Amino acid sequence: MFFKTMKISALLLFCFLIFFTSCSSYQKVLKGKETTSKYALADTLYKMGKYKKALKLMEQIVPAYRGKPQAERLMFIYANTFYNLEDFYLSGYQFERFEVSYPKSDSVEIAAYKSAKSYYQLSPKYSLDQEDTYKALEKLQGYINKYPNTIYRDEANILVAELRGKIELKDIEVAKQYLKIFDFKPAIEAFENFIADHPGSEFRIDAFYGRFEAGYRLALNGVPQLQQERLLTAKTYYNSFIKYYKDSEKMKDADVILDDINKRLNIEEPTS
Repeated sequence: MFFKTMKISALLLFCFLIFFTSCSSYQKVLKGKETTSKYALADTLYKMGKYKKALKLMEQIVPAYRGKPQAERLMFIYANTFYNLEDFYLSGYQFERFEVSYPKSDSVEIAAYKSAKSYYQLSPKYSLDQEDTYKALEKLQGYINKYPNTIYRDEANILVAELRGKIELKDIEVAKQYLKIFDFKPAIEAFENFIADHPGSEFRIDAFYGRFEAGYRLALNGVPQLQQERLLTAKTYYNSFIKYYKDSEKMKDADVILDDINKRLNIEEPTS
């Protein structure tokens, strides 16, 4: 038992000495002035996945290597280190700088993709402001257009579809919220904007029906003198709705509203 304990203690001491020596060597290079040693150690640490330590060294030597043969690789792994550390603001920016600085590099395509994907990672949930989502869409679509035969095309298209779906959900929820709080004019405008902006969306049925309902409610709750005109406008919204969705589950509710509109306009429906 005594010898077993001694072996364990010796092993722990050995590991501690290796760790201490390693840390000591790292600190020596980090605090030194030799850029070649910093580059070599940064590259080694990067390959080992020790990105935080590698980054500290890179930040010291990036300015010194500008214009030198090693700069291309250094700038790529510098950007990729931010990416691996999930600092997507900086990775997006640094990959963009790499694209501009090394347009003929063998790594420029992957840099462009990772730049776009960095902005994708910054896209917030749909209920928040979508400025970063629009920027990510722009970057990804630009990447696809520039590299139509890229091996990342399918993945990029999936990301684009996801971002578009998020924006669509945001826009339809905003329109529905206007309707919910009885702000009918902005609701109609928001539904119409949705129809124009998102022609292939799964939420178009909600936009067509929502516009019809908002138009009907505006007529009932607005200025009496404008009620007839607004009821007639609501009927045009109904006609647009049934043009595309006459077999939908919302048709029953739409017909109930239409029946009330016709009664208020003193219009008799034709008997079958």
